[in-house]
Amino acid sequence: MSIKPLADRVLIKPAVAEEKTVGGIIIPDTAKEKPLKGSVVAVGNGTKDEEMVLKAGDSVLYGKYAGTEIEYDGETYLIMRQSDVLAII
Repeated sequence: MSIKPLADRVLIKPAVAEEKTVGGIIIPDTAKEKPLKGSVVAVGNGTKDEEMVLKAGDSVLYGKYAGTEIEYDGETYLIMRQSDVLAII
């Protein structure tokens, strides 16, 4: 991975949104709920005030509106501060 987050930021690959059908009707992508979990791809070094607790490979839960969505090599990632991560699962 050539993206290296700075300071207390982490790069997360969101989990795939579940395909749901309602009575044979397929829900379009725009109406699907955003997944609230994913896996950590890369982490920054932390700051002098905040030690980096997360590491690459951790499965995490994060807030619904946390982070900034970015596209890289056709994949979608979220970059956010470590403090926006709610839990490691």
